[in-house]
Amino acid sequence: MFEFGRDLKRLFGVDAGAESKAAHREGLTGGDTSLLELLDIRLLTNEARSADVAAGRIGTRDRGARLLEAAIVWHELARRSGDAAALRKAASHAEAAGKIFESERRLEALASTRCEQAVLAILGADLFGDEGLNAAAGAALTLARTAPGQRCGLAMALVAGLDGRAGLAENNIDRALAAVQGYDAPLKALAAAKRVKGGSARLLLADQRAARIELILTCGARLKDRALTQLAITEATAAAAALDPDFEPLTWSRLEGLRGSALVQLGELDGELTLIADGVEALTAALEPLAMDHSPMDWARAQAALGVGLQAIGEATTSDRAFEQAVTCYDRATQVLKTQPALALRAVVANNRALSLARCAELTADLAVLDAAEMAFKTELSAQPGVRDPASWAVAQMNLARLYEARVEITGRDDGRLDRAAVALACAFDVFSELGLRSLTDLAAQGLHRLKAAHAH
Repeated sequence: MFEFGRDLKRLFGVDAGAESKAAHREGLTGGDTSLLELLDIRLLTNEARSADVAAGRIGTRDRGARLLEAAIVWHELARRSGDAAALRKAASHAEAAGKIFESERRLEALASTRCEQAVLAILGADLFGDEGLNAAAGAALTLARTAPGQRCGLAMALVAGLDGRAGLAENNIDRALAAVQGYDAPLKALAAAKRVKGGSARLLLADQRAARIELILTCGARLKDRALTQLAITEATAAAAALDPDFEPLTWSRLEGLRGSALVQLGELDGELTLIADGVEALTAALEPLAMDHSPMDWARAQAALGVGLQAIGEATTSDRAFEQAVTCYDRATQVLKTQPALALRAVVANNRALSLARCAELTADLAVLDAAEMAFKTELSAQPGVRDPASWAVAQMNLARLYEARVEITGRDDGRLDRAAVALACAFDVFSELGLRSLTDLAAQGLHRLKAAHAH
């Protein structure tokens, strides 16, 4: 096993001096975080435990640095597994490291720790839908923004990302687009650090480029803006080309997946089936370096993204087969997500799966498929009452209303489902209006008008 660790260092060009400094540490990577992507979930779990041993050994030198290294490994384990316990352990180690660095007045090391704390908070917000963690991330970045070099660049990139999230949450697209511009200087600083430090700095740059691309893509979807979507494609293509999927499989897959999603979005905007097909091809390629036992969450996200692409093909071609394939992708993602019920992605996957089933039912007039979709939505609504994520809850209500409509259209009989659809759409309309989500408010209003017309006939 230690031979394997030395081979990893040689492949990544870790110099002998760096290796000798890390030689006393347990684990395969010797503290080199750029090697973590090559470890599957089992080896990564062992690496995290080894990092705990190194940080907790009596008489260990530079305990603060060892604690920070342990936080980073537990952070990676939490990101890949969606395990809240791993995330809490990472946060605990980072907090302990911060206290040591603060007492020793090591400001640069303290800034690194604050950045790690911010990244952990953002990860928690992404995994579990707790928007309050974004505020915690902003507080952690106060000191890190004044640190020199790489950490200042990372801190400013994280601040830009938080501004973008806040803009999207407020439906303030101008603020979100300003945040996209706010990434420019930090990314240049991270690129300069990459040229000097390589390894982990390269992955930090790629990760922040991916965050910017996601923000651009979301803004493009909200505005239905072709230029923004094309920009996301261009940036994702360039960022993925700078990585090697053999040595950086997870980061490369994320970027290739973003490129695929952007192509699908552009195809939908342009009405071009060829672009959507190209996007599905890229999303399929993004799955190639992934395995469920290597990174369960990355694998589940990639399956969910491919499902969205297949749904787009189904809508463009009215192909029930495409919707069936989308359901298969969502079922695969659910294999991972069902073990962590609190994950925000679980609700998204459940909603998209039910929509795909509904479209299959509409295209094939198969009421059994429609029954399954309706049950899936009701189960999700009962599990997520809407307090934590009212927008997702309202989307589910709107989609359930569409199922009720679909049954009436297929059977030609209204057994009270149109009234239930109207109640669901009215609830969704109220939530969307209160949140200021104009496009979704319009969709709910269109549904209510459609039901009113159906009642008139």
